[in-house]
Amino acid sequence: MKKFFLSINTCIVLLGMVGTTQATLVTIGTATYGGSDYNLIWDDNNNGNSVVWLDYTNAATNWSSQTAWASGLDGNLTYNIDTEYSVSWDDTDWRLGSTFDGEYQWGYDGTTTAGYNITSSEMGHLFYEELGNLGYYDTSGNAQAGFGLTETGDFENLIACWYWSGTAYLGSFEYAWNFRMGSGYQGSDNNQNSGYGLALRSGQVSAAAPVPEPATMILFGTGLIGLAGFRRKKKERNSCS
Repeated sequence: MKKFFLSINTCIVLLGMVGTTQATLVTIGTATYGGSDYNLIWDDNNNGNSVVWLDYTNAATNWSSQTAWASGLDGNLTYNIDTEYSVSWDDTDWRLGSTFDGEYQWGYDGTTTAGYNITSSEMGHLFYEELGNLGYYDTSGNAQAGFGLTETGDFENLIACWYWSGTAYLGSFEYAWNFRMGSGYQGSDNNQNSGYGLALRSGQVSAAAPVPEPATMILFGTGLIGLAGFRRKKKERNSCS
């Protein structure tokens, strides 16, 4: 009896392992924009939020132009969501990444509003947490080798330049927050200067139940056969006793 329970438990564990995948960034399809297809990349936990990034870098321009570009994207996109996924949008429109707003305070330990290793903004979280890149300074303030946009994951059009966020600095009409993909630096700039645009949209992504893989079916079948054999042997022993 003890061996039987051990066998079944082992099968359950193995069944859970087969076909189980964990990924922070998942390409769920593409969107056609301007005659070309660009990846739609699901970020399932960006500071606790589920968002979808459009893998397209808009040409550098001022802040107001970039925010207008992002908010008008929906009417210019044709969605090609993979059949195993469905999306329910939380945001009405596409937008630029949000940043925590506050007085400019520089630092490198990730607790300030400006500087390095800041993951409270959506682009900072993407750069450091999801993609695993390094900032110019580590959290102790030491310059480190291998910094910058060395890892891009499923992104094909992310560049090592600075991008506007969608957050104005202290509600100002003169400055806005930005993020520099080339060094991992978060700061603010005059909103008339030119920066690139990267759009995202909050939404809930659902995946259809996966079709069991051959290995899963074989394992499951083996477990059933073993169970049947055990019951048969138990019945025979009872009849002989």
